[in-house]
Amino acid sequence: MFNTQYDFEGRKDLVHFVKLVADAGLYVHLRIGPYVCAEWNYGGFPLWLHFIPGIELRTDNEPFKAEMKRFTAKIVSMMKDENLYASQGGPIILSQIENEYGNIDSSYGPAAKSYIKWAASMATSLNTGVPWVMCQQRDAPDPIIDTCNGFYCDGYKPNAENKPTMWTENWTGWFLSFGGAVPYRPVEDIAFAVARFYQRGGTFQNYYMYHGGTNFGRTTGGPFIATSYDYDAPLDEYGAPRQPKWGHLKDLHKAIKLCEDALVATDPTTTSLGQNLEASVYKTSSTCAAFLANVDTKNDANVNFNGNSYHLPAWSVSILSDCKNVAFNTAKINSMATIKRFVATSVRDDLSDSKAISSQWSYVSEPVGISSNDAFNRLGLVEQINTTADQSDYLWYSISTDIKGNEPFLHDGFQTTLHVKSLGHVLHLFINGHLQGSAIGNAGHPDFTKDVSVVLKPGKNTLDLLSLTVGLQNYGAFFDKTGAGITGPVELEGLKNGSNVDLSSQRWTYQIGLKGESLGLNTGGSSLWVSGSPKNQPLTWYKTSFDAPSGDSPIAIDFTGMGKGEAWVNGQSIGRYWPSYIAPTGGCSACSYKGPYSSNKCLKNCGKPSQKLYHVPRSWLKPSGNVLVLFEEIGGDPTKISFTTQELESLCAQVSESHPLPMEAWSQGNPNRKSKSKSTPKPRILLECPHPNQVISAIKFASFGTPQGKCGSYSHGYCSSPNALSILQMACIGSRTCNIEVSSAAFGDPCLGVVKSLAVEASCA
Repeated sequence: MFNTQYDFEGRKDLVHFVKLVADAGLYVHLRIGPYVCAEWNYGGFPLWLHFIPGIELRTDNEPFKAEMKRFTAKIVSMMKDENLYASQGGPIILSQIENEYGNIDSSYGPAAKSYIKWAASMATSLNTGVPWVMCQQRDAPDPIIDTCNGFYCDGYKPNAENKPTMWTENWTGWFLSFGGAVPYRPVEDIAFAVARFYQRGGTFQNYYMYHGGTNFGRTTGGPFIATSYDYDAPLDEYGAPRQPKWGHLKDLHKAIKLCEDALVATDPTTTSLGQNLEASVYKTSSTCAAFLANVDTKNDANVNFNGNSYHLPAWSVSILSDCKNVAFNTAKINSMATIKRFVATSVRDDLSDSKAISSQWSYVSEPVGISSNDAFNRLGLVEQINTTADQSDYLWYSISTDIKGNEPFLHDGFQTTLHVKSLGHVLHLFINGHLQGSAIGNAGHPDFTKDVSVVLKPGKNTLDLLSLTVGLQNYGAFFDKTGAGITGPVELEGLKNGSNVDLSSQRWTYQIGLKGESLGLNTGGSSLWVSGSPKNQPLTWYKTSFDAPSGDSPIAIDFTGMGKGEAWVNGQSIGRYWPSYIAPTGGCSACSYKGPYSSNKCLKNCGKPSQKLYHVPRSWLKPSGNVLVLFEEIGGDPTKISFTTQELESLCAQVSESHPLPMEAWSQGNPNRKSKSKSTPKPRILLECPHPNQVISAIKFASFGTPQGKCGSYSHGYCSSPNALSILQMACIGSRTCNIEVSSAAFGDPCLGVVKSLAVEASCA
């Protein structure tokens, strides 16, 4: 019998989080699941579910349904007790049961349908007073609302006419895997997808992720999901706005808000304006809003609508909040862009000239092989997850073999090949205490086969295989049955008579976890630490102390120089680090926002570490006396790692004369309506330093005309106003914000008859 224990302490305080959301004036969609996927270890399930007798996860199975109901009812009860549902006056307007089951339910046969019916009935019986949804579940039974997840959901229709069209996950980027390049998604494409969704009658849209995050500890799933879960989100992993993504989407939703009265009052009427061109109009007797779309992936177009002409860039939507004036176009960005860099910083007064964290390191060597009194023997090779119950990434497989000196080895010196087959995810092979080789899988194929040439000595030889998991499977049918570890065969090959020695079925000794884990070395305690920092030694714990970097900029540790392992700050795990896993060199070519997006369309950092920077929350730090502990598996140099802080390098903006007016101009109504002023409003650029105590200190580039390039690499085009730089310097330097009209009246006209742009790059201090 399993005794369920709940932990809602610290960062897991769900009630406190929901109240914070309410305090911020936001609503909550509480996605209980309890299966969540989310690239989370084991899909968010606790692994002990796997060991309940007779259980089968996510199907019509009584032991599983009992645990699922227990958890769901617990969460609902906690919310009700604090009056957090909208039916009680709280912020929770929706709840979710199950998640993306429709993607894989066919694998479960007829039991899938009865399970979904049960889940729907169980959820609604809890009487939350708010609707329940199921993501990606086209047969969601009434009254459950089926919803869409994806990069585009504008064509989605729920399974009943009385259900709203809901987009529960609009993927703003994609997750990062160790061994992969970094995915990103252009904001023009995200804005296009959102505008199309509302153009075609969408009701509710949620970004996934809106705020990137960090997979602290061992929470990553996959396997091989990286510690960073930044997701190219509008708010990055460190909580800072990613510009122009954050600003452009903010403007998008202001434009949609301008259309609110029409959107909620009626359904759209859609007409064709030509090939790949269409207009959707929301019109009542008192209000009108229109969306003009060009879904062509290459060609811009000029269209006539309601007697007026409009230019539509390829793969864009223009929003006309009054059916006449363009308030927003998804491909034309008014928001400023930023370039941010992580800059190495000293964290100790006596190291002001050093980028290193500290020169004062101590270490403890982790024993190779079996060192625990809790080790056990088994005939044959065991599967890792069922053995460790995911209490540690590590499982030692150890065996001794006796070489008498007359075995028929192929080469002199008792050289042979050790052949190992593993379900994954990582293997380090030691012969007589020395590292002989390693093997790793990847996100697509965590399993691998490894052949290592080894030299054995006469007499007793010990083979120690350290098998590792890198996050457990989190997605797919029967994901809970996916194994890991060395399942064999394990063979000595290369004998003169052509035979092999199969060690697989012999008696092995096993140890779950590391000695350092059992001793609590991750906290920095113990009397075992020795002064020094031996370099490139496998299985080594390192410790140092440090003062917090000054200021309030976000902090990361640059793990350049290390191999693979885990790191702790003041006893809290900042996650697995793996800077030695390099992304492939190909695939990072120029990426256009035009045309359908996919997770491998836009990549960066090819040929570089998948992740070298690891987030350290400032809330985890004290001003001084912080303790950093590393466990290094394969060998590295801790003196090369450094603290870095996220610093602003540049502010940029590039706005043309044909851009819509800034959204701020619409705050008092339609700025294009006739007013006492005879001047016609013009597009503008707005630059703003992020911190209140900063001012614009320099204009690095300014060009009005036909500037080329992008933020950080602008250049003048074939025409450029000679006054642009001086005008920007006079208007901006010394001020925190700078708001400049984009017009020939302001800058002169360097090339008649051409639509001109203003490009600016500035710095703050």
